[in-house]
Amino acid sequence: MTYLILKYLHVIGSTVLLGTGAGIAFFMLMAHRTGNPATVAATARIVVIADYVFTATAVVAQPVTGLLLVRTLGYDLDEGWIIASIALYLFTGAFWLPVVWMQAKMRDLAREAAAAGEPLPERYHRLYRLWFAFGFPAFFAVLAIFWLMIARPDIAL
Repeated sequence: MTYLILKYLHVIGSTVLLGTGAGIAFFMLMAHRTGNPATVAATARIVVIADYVFTATAVVAQPVTGLLLVRTLGYDLDEGWIIASIALYLFTGAFWLPVVWMQAKMRDLAREAAAAGEPLPERYHRLYRLWFAFGFPAFFAVLAIFWLMIARPDIAL
């Protein structure tokens, strides 16, 4: 029973990470495409909240449930697929943390532009390009982690 609960929580957490990440990316992209500072500000405000409420919670839950599953199932932490999963998780985090900051900064810049009745400033556009670029490696790393969790390949490291 403990195993099923841990596995359930781990799968839910990974789904939240992938789903929230994809959803946030979609909504930010669509808001950005409008070019409307008020739309960007409103969307980014909600995106930042979603990242703190959903993504951050799952980010904490994943290693906890993952380590408990490893212990429950008797795996060794030095197995190749586990090491690769942890490395990709840390890699993803290295991209996610700056993205959270960028989203908050883009929100603030869009809010200021909307209040002043001005277009989105160049600094917003630079941050958006970085934000967009940071999303790809993180997204593909999460997909790779999903594959590793399912396939558990024998990887010699």
